[in-house]
Amino acid sequence: MEKKRLAFTLYRVLAYVAGIFLLLLAFVAMPAKYLVGETAPFSLMPAPAGMERLFGADSVLMMAVAIPHGYIYMLYVLVVIWVALERRWGAGRTLWVAVAGTIPFVGLIVEHRLAKAEKASERRARQGEEVPVAEG
Repeated sequence: MEKKRLAFTLYRVLAYVAGIFLLLLAFVAMPAKYLVGETAPFSLMPAPAGMERLFGADSVLMMAVAIPHGYIYMLYVLVVIWVALERRWGAGRTLWVAVAGTIPFVGLIVEHRLAKAEKASERRARQGEEVPVAEG
């Protein structure tokens, strides 16, 4: 696999993985920590019997989701910078792609649009190679 494709493929994989972990963090782990259980700061309901470890201020879900998400997101930002340097993106586009990974669903949408643009660019490049140049 050529270096340019490796960086973009790694970006796509990390965008999905970081996006999934962000969704788990925002819609599972954080509500479990802050909204459910007797020790939760904004408790709306008690934790289900026998599952108290998963809910409240000491929720193990936060450890299982938040810490891996943080490391994955840091790697995601480094790969975004790698892709940006290879493709000579401006600072605004680079920052937008990196920050998009912090908003649930937006990082996945941005990845989809970048992949679509990348495929179109590759298609145009291939068509340019296949067109014979007329001499004369």
